[in-house]
Amino acid sequence: MFAALGLAAALVMTSMGPSSAPVTQTVTQEVGPWTIYQAAEASRRGDEAEAYRLYRLAADQGDDLAQFNLGNMYYSGQGVPGNFTEAARWYRLAAVQGLAQAQFNLGTMHANGQGAPQNYAEAIRWFRLAADQGHAGAQNNLGLLYSNGQGVTQNYTEAVRLFRLAAEQGSAVAQTNLGLRYLNGQGVPQNDVEAIRWFRLGAEQGDAQGQANLGNMYANGQGAPQNYAEAIRWFRLAAEQGESSAQNNLGVMYGNGHGVPKNDVEAYKWFSLSAAQRRDAVSNRDAAAARLTPAQIAEGQRLAAEWRPRSPQ
Repeated sequence: MFAALGLAAALVMTSMGPSSAPVTQTVTQEVGPWTIYQAAEASRRGDEAEAYRLYRLAADQGDDLAQFNLGNMYYSGQGVPGNFTEAARWYRLAAVQGLAQAQFNLGTMHANGQGAPQNYAEAIRWFRLAADQGHAGAQNNLGLLYSNGQGVTQNYTEAVRLFRLAAEQGSAVAQTNLGLRYLNGQGVPQNDVEAIRWFRLGAEQGDAQGQANLGNMYANGQGAPQNYAEAIRWFRLAAEQGESSAQNNLGVMYGNGHGVPKNDVEAYKWFSLSAAQRRDAVSNRDAAAARLTPAQIAEGQRLAAEWRPRSPQ
């Protein structure tokens, strides 16, 4: 089974950049790009209180980058108690000034119902503004909403257009999403070769869903000759990041001895990890357990308990 599409909801901390607001002297301390630089330096050396003070000073005078970074601090609870409502307020102040990253983050919060009730129409509004400025994450997320028909009439052609814009900028998640459209023939003619090409581009950047989907293509011989060793390689990279479909499929490969020596304990481990998120893995885990001794089950449980996710590779 192929991994479902998911919102690219990462909030990127931008520490420096030009200010779009004029330097003003309406308070006792002059603010401008140098203030933002000082705030970023304070944050880097771990002085979050000073970073907050300087960002707030500039934000209160309308500096969009300072407003954006205050939003980041409230979103992540960095230097202040985490508060999605305050994060959304500061993102909005920066977004209405045209800061694309703030527009993207605000759209993400509306899409996820963070700081306000979930509202796809508002998410689309902000994603579109950022996408029109060339923001790849916003292009991807707007494409996702068109693909799913959330807040707009479902339109795969428009989704593909947006995914492609982001994918051609190098967005790994958009590359994976574009591959899925080719795989399913949605908005483009069905084409396994194109699907595997886009999955590979996303996978090579560490996108776990792209890796899982590329593993599926090799396991099933779609878009390339069947190759269990390559399937195992990509399933493992995704599974080690915690991608549940890859964990389940890696268990299947170990259970069947495809591309690896048959090992029911390893199969049980991967099914157990996947079962926390997938119902089909529960039945696979139980089927594997039926082939194991109590000692082997205990070993598989130990391996699963000791497993920790790894960073993208």
